[in-house]
Amino acid sequence: MTAGATVLAPDGTPVVLGEIGQTVLLENERVRIWEVTLAPGETQPWHLHHNPYLVVNVEASPGRMDWLNGAPSRYLQEHVGGVILRPTSPVHMLTNIGTTSYRNRLVELRDIGEHAVGDVEPALVPKPVPPAPEVIRTPDGAEASTGAVGHHIVFESDLVRAWEIVLDPESALSWHRQRNPHVVITLDGAETRIDSLTAEGPVDIEVAGSVRYREPGEVQSLVNAGKTRYRCRLIELKYLGENR
Repeated sequence: MTAGATVLAPDGTPVVLGEIGQTVLLENERVRIWEVTLAPGETQPWHLHHNPYLVVNVEASPGRMDWLNGAPSRYLQEHVGGVILRPTSPVHMLTNIGTTSYRNRLVELRDIGEHAVGDVEPALVPKPVPPAPEVIRTPDGAEASTGAVGHHIVFESDLVRAWEIVLDPESALSWHRQRNPHVVITLDGAETRIDSLTAEGPVDIEVAGSVRYREPGEVQSLVNAGKTRYRCRLIELKYLGENR
């Protein structure tokens, strides 16, 4: 993180950099997840990214990115649930130019940025062959096959894959096995539960904007145990799993 560092504008004016977000919501060796919230007319100050990062929109409003090097401004129109992958880039700032609040979850990919040495060497396979479904025995004794980890893909690159999951109250995502470490960002909160083939999991109260990081593991099912609709973005880190 470079907050407090001083850089020079093209005219020689010193500029003190700010953070890339306001609050760190989750941090481990793999990812760092920030909240960025801007009221109408508010600006996230000049800042610099050292890691490739994902932006997942939670509240939408038009924005403008300005560049310290004088490059033309970039105008943004995100939508709630939208997922964008961005590389490291020159010093810039973000301004909410709309009339409503803007809020996102900014996910830094530390393994391919500040930690880009050692054990992570992405193979970058454009379209890997999907794994064959596994035949399993469900807790009620029925034979079934595993399915996808989400309902449909909303974004994919060689590095990440983002799914939408939408569950009505008392419904469940079919049995599946996660192959990749993944980040879950809640858009519509609910009481959820992750069941395994051998046990029912504890209830987790997820609110809009909450974030989780999870490792791959055993066959499981995601259950909406609450009374409201649940919606999220599940982002698979392919470079730490299938493309590693």
